[in-house]
Amino acid sequence: MADLRSNFIGIKSPNPFWLASAPPTDKEYNVRRAFQAGWGGVVWKTLGSEGPPVVNVNGPRYGVVYGADRRVLGINNIELITDRPLEVNLREIKSVKRDYPDRALIISLMVPCDEDSWRDILHRIEDTEADGVELNFGCPHGMAERGMGSAVGQVPEYIEMVTRWVKKHSRMPCIVKLTPNISDVTKPAEAAKRGGADAVSLINTINSITSVDLDLFAPQPTIDGKGSHGGYCGPAVKPIALNMVAEIARNPATAGLPISGIGGVTTWRDAAEFMALGAGNVQVCTAAMTYGFKVVQEMITGLHDYLDSHEMTLPDLVGRATPNVTDWQHLNLNYVTKAVIDQDACISCGRCYAACEDTSHQAIAMKPGRVFEVIEEECVACNLCVDVCPVEDCITMRELEIGEIDKRTGIPRGDYANWTSHPNNPMARAAE
Repeated sequence: MADLRSNFIGIKSPNPFWLASAPPTDKEYNVRRAFQAGWGGVVWKTLGSEGPPVVNVNGPRYGVVYGADRRVLGINNIELITDRPLEVNLREIKSVKRDYPDRALIISLMVPCDEDSWRDILHRIEDTEADGVELNFGCPHGMAERGMGSAVGQVPEYIEMVTRWVKKHSRMPCIVKLTPNISDVTKPAEAAKRGGADAVSLINTINSITSVDLDLFAPQPTIDGKGSHGGYCGPAVKPIALNMVAEIARNPATAGLPISGIGGVTTWRDAAEFMALGAGNVQVCTAAMTYGFKVVQEMITGLHDYLDSHEMTLPDLVGRATPNVTDWQHLNLNYVTKAVIDQDACISCGRCYAACEDTSHQAIAMKPGRVFEVIEEECVACNLCVDVCPVEDCITMRELEIGEIDKRTGIPRGDYANWTSHPNNPMARAAE
């Protein structure tokens, strides 16, 4: 059976599945239950400076986006960092780590952007025996208005400065948690690396309003008739997170920088996709909040089975897909496919026909008896029919052989050619 033991920047855990810093990791009781369920590590909910405690709202804290079957697709969270006293958190962290020495325990931190505040909090946590710290530069609500969270994460110079302070005043490995609320995630990642970060984690939550109550005319969740923007997470953010992880993994300035992948990890397959794009491990929040801590057991079993079936080790998986991520202009414009409908599997629902006829290229014909056939002369291989078909593998895409005539264009399929050398590219013509 595949070995799932993880060594992420020197932090060892029995598997690569960590709980992200969030409500599920706010106290000793929760974290112990998480470790009993099988989680390999936990990032403790963000701690702040000692002093007047953070005050969270006492009304609804979550807004939800549902799928058609009421499955949770995304959660908007307006909760802030821990509102429990610092000393209580530190005492509980030390207690948990003492009883679970084989599990990763990371402390998430967020304090004002001055060296004294960071030095003080780092000295306070030194004797907890935690395995590392994660700098929360991503929270988009509440704390950002106080000059912390994403207010720091959106300024690369601040990221580099604070990271240097942390490495100067702490022996612990340092993970910098990045905000997605930025135009180019590689810039803050580069800043974290320059500051000496041992790794980055991403993505934090996306600034959002999930819905509006059309009776109260206020965003949800609603607090005394008012609503606020919050942090969006869950399966719906996974595509954004995957792209940002890949951008850092393939950026020459950050290639090789360890990444902890976050954002919509719900199944073992989600985790494997993050790791294939360069993440060394993954962090999970919404799936645990939706299904409970035991969801990790399916993740562990599924990843075991996948690695065994592909005769891969865990390190083999990390970054396996990164070399295949490219920019659009390097895609092969001579690669041609055509849709093919398996008539034995077709249930004659007509969804492919409706989608193609109304919104695409009129490349599917409906014959007598509701038989649907592809019109190759019109098919541009957009694969919308594949995406809307309710029967898996009923519609597939057939690749044309080199030299085979494309019935739509009348041109034989050629060898590799991309936009940089395409005759329609004005820049390519200018270079001749």
